[in-house]
Amino acid sequence: MYAQLLKILGNFANLDEYETELIKSSFKPHSLLKGEFFLKEGTVCKNVGFLYKGLVRYFVHKDGEESTFEFTCEGEFIGDYQSFRNASLSVQNIQAIEDCEMLIIDYPKIQNIYNTTNNGNLIGRQIITHRFEIMVNQILEVYMQNHEDRYTSFIDKYYGLTQRIPQYLIASYVGVKPESLSRIRRRFAKNIS
Repeated sequence: MYAQLLKILGNFANLDEYETELIKSSFKPHSLLKGEFFLKEGTVCKNVGFLYKGLVRYFVHKDGEESTFEFTCEGEFIGDYQSFRNASLSVQNIQAIEDCEMLIIDYPKIQNIYNTTNNGNLIGRQIITHRFEIMVNQILEVYMQNHEDRYTSFIDKYYGLTQRIPQYLIASYVGVKPESLSRIRRRFAKNIS
C-alpha cells in the first residue's frame, strides 16, 4: 500500500531514507465502503487521502440536485484543499462509488513533512499544481462545452472508468437527466462508427 504512494511521490523528487520513513509514518490506512463519504459539505476537510484502491466522486448540491464534477481513482490524491489548508467549511462532497482503500494524512503531519525534509515543499507544490490544472479544466469545461462535448470529454478523460461509474452519475457529470444521456450516447456511438 505504501509502495504505490512512494512511487508516485518519487516521480516528483528523489526521496532519501528519512523522507521515506517520515512519509510512511505520517500516512495512516483508511477505508471507505461504497456510498460512504470522505467529506461532506458543511464540514472541514481534516485529511488528504491517497487513493490506492477504489473510486470516488466529487459533487455539490446545485438547484436541489447533486452535480458531479469529478471522479478520482487509484493513484490520485483526494480532498478539498482549500478547506484543508484554511480549516474552512467545505462546499464539496467526496463520496465512495466503490469500496476504497487509502492512506490519509492530516494538516499538522503535512506541515511537519514540509518543515523537516528537503523535498517536502517540492512534492506538495507538484501535487497542488496538478490539482489546480484539474480544477481549471473542470471550470473551462462547464462554461465552454455543451452537453455532447462534455460527454465526449468524459469519455476521453475517464475512458478506463466508464464501466465502473453508474450511468446516473455520468449523467450528473454531463449535466443532463439519465434519459438525455442515453440519446447523447446513441449519437456519440453513431459518430464513431
